[in-house]
Amino acid sequence: MTLSRCSLLAVSLSTAIGLALPSAFAADPATYFPPAGEWARKDAAQLGMDPAALAAAVQFAQSHETDWPLDLSTQETIFGERLGSMPTRRAHTNGVVIYKGYVVAEFGDTRFVDPTYSVAKSMLATVAGIAVRDGRIKVDERVAERVKDGGYDAPQNAPITWKQHLQQESEWDGTLWGKHSNFIGKAAFGKGERKPRALQAPGSFYEYNDTRINRFSLSLLQVFGQSVPEVFQQQVMDPIGGSGSWKWLPYHNSYVELNGKQVPSVSGGTRWGGGMWIDSWDMARFGYLWLRQGTWNGRQILPAAYVKEALTPSAHGPDYGYLWWLNTKGKNLPGLPANAFAALGAGSNTIVVSPDHDLVVVWRWHSGNTAEFTKRVIAAIRK
Repeated sequence: MTLSRCSLLAVSLSTAIGLALPSAFAADPATYFPPAGEWARKDAAQLGMDPAALAAAVQFAQSHETDWPLDLSTQETIFGERLGSMPTRRAHTNGVVIYKGYVVAEFGDTRFVDPTYSVAKSMLATVAGIAVRDGRIKVDERVAERVKDGGYDAPQNAPITWKQHLQQESEWDGTLWGKHSNFIGKAAFGKGERKPRALQAPGSFYEYNDTRINRFSLSLLQVFGQSVPEVFQQQVMDPIGGSGSWKWLPYHNSYVELNGKQVPSVSGGTRWGGGMWIDSWDMARFGYLWLRQGTWNGRQILPAAYVKEALTPSAHGPDYGYLWWLNTKGKNLPGLPANAFAALGAGSNTIVVSPDHDLVVVWRWHSGNTAEFTKRVIAAIRK
């Protein structure tokens, strides 16, 4: 598929489908869920959208490609010494627009399997939701109550709860896979290096910190007794019809022994290589699961209460939930509704969900604010 192509295919839509409240999405038996291997398309006009305005929105998205090199050769300059694999090239900007459950637009090479960077954090939050569903963890309990691998023995780390990890307020202190949580040192952390600071009490300070997220991921592995990618495949991607083309790669050194076997522990991003490599369609399915409040075709994959908590701002974060970016203050996604939320990855690789508009927008390898494309899509909706 070329960059200039945008699919807007005509199929009629029942007038019974309207802009329902988010709580109605999961309960409405008429709600469409795409089966594995396909996703139905609807003509924008039949869904009450202005096709010309939607095409203009797509043209905007196509014209705002990231300036990151196609060979991703600046990776170590930006993030520091790599620990895992990287592709030799990335796709050009591409994306998918899902409105009222149906595909109304796509552009670029949407089947290209690429690192999605910190969108993986929102996927880790989803795996944590599975752990809550299955009674493996409670978000307010201390991680040390269930994880006995030494990572929470120090006085600084012993009080940390699962919720504090999810909100990036854990203040976990230590080294994991060769990267210290203090982010000190240009060789190790590139442009992301930080100045020394005093540690705060867990739960009192927000810091976006991949070492701590990787510790969280390792802790999830411990409570499941299997790798996080296996859980994500079996409990999330298979039930929602994922393609199977995605892969969640560990670092070269991020293996632990479990029941006599070497099991990979994955990262919450691609800062140091590895991470979640996935195409735009699987990202859209993932976003659609969250739009539908954790349900899929009658199956409650994530507890509704957990989804609600995950989309509630933390006390100290920059309008941040459980590894999801929120918009309750209107700053992270300017111009979008207060209940819009997003999974954001470097590059930029992004999923924006607007429950008020029954909308999921995947936009990859773009420049500028993530909300700009979604704003233009919303402007194409004629109520």
